[in-house]
Amino acid sequence: MNRRHALLLPVAALAAPRVASAQPAWAPTRPVILVVPFAPGGPNDVVARLVAPSMQAALGQNVVVENRPGATGAIGARHVAAAPADGHMMLVAASGTMTINPVVMARPGYDPEKDFAPVSLAMTVPNMLVVHKDVPATTVAGVIAWLKREQGRVNYSSGGVGSTEQLGMEMFLHATGTTATHVPFPGGAPAVTAMIQGQCQASILNAATVRPHVVSGALRGIAICLPRRFAALPDVPTMTEAGFPQVVSASWSAFLAPAGTPPAAVARLNETVVAALRQPEVTERLTAAGFTIDASTPAELGQTIGTELARWRQVVRDAGIQMN
Repeated sequence: MNRRHALLLPVAALAAPRVASAQPAWAPTRPVILVVPFAPGGPNDVVARLVAPSMQAALGQNVVVENRPGATGAIGARHVAAAPADGHMMLVAASGTMTINPVVMARPGYDPEKDFAPVSLAMTVPNMLVVHKDVPATTVAGVIAWLKREQGRVNYSSGGVGSTEQLGMEMFLHATGTTATHVPFPGGAPAVTAMIQGQCQASILNAATVRPHVVSGALRGIAICLPRRFAALPDVPTMTEAGFPQVVSASWSAFLAPAGTPPAAVARLNETVVAALRQPEVTERLTAAGFTIDASTPAELGQTIGTELARWRQVVRDAGIQMN
């Protein structure tokens, strides 16, 4: 026996018991519930209903979408956090629910890092700095110069206090040493309308939502708030290209289970979610709406949550933002 084979024998001997004692793959024993913490029709609801049929076929159990709206996602998040950690319930969370509520709400009722087991990111859409068509600026540098000339007389809109739009704009203002007045609205649609009507002149808003108005010329796209360009508006540069890589603002959806869910269950759920997201009909539907598919590992989702919690905590501290 040569030396190489002699060295391999102990390894094989040690490996044998591990194979023999390997645990069977996890499988659900009853329907799997996908809790969407928002009303039907929004992005999280759409992605949940798109992936449910594929997950159902893979898992051999019904996969049911359940809407539990309220408190910018906090009601649904609390419900899932308190559920049995057995793999039969997941939260289809928005980025705001997981990384903004906990830093702007005095008592969100859940801890995004301690109360959940990350499963997978689903999709991302960037926010974008836009200005009204009459604003005399076409670049980030031009917007900064214009804001400084206006000396605080500019209004910006958002989908509400504590939204990714507000925090993104506050991040931009802080990074550029400029000021503007926040005008919050109950959702992204009225915030966009206020921009088109000229009530607000510059804002950071959801790129997929404002895209039709940039294409029509009612609004002007200035910069995408992610390091990569937005495929639906490829001619709009990024904040990184403009020299402000720290201005990062986007919305994403993700799947999470209650903390303590067995690793085998998390692995199986991740596998089925990722496979569902990569189905051609699902990818086509989501990309047509302006989303980027961002299926991930559980560890990557956990890292995203931790990074964004730190980022938004600093922005909230700098801007003095707080919700009840």
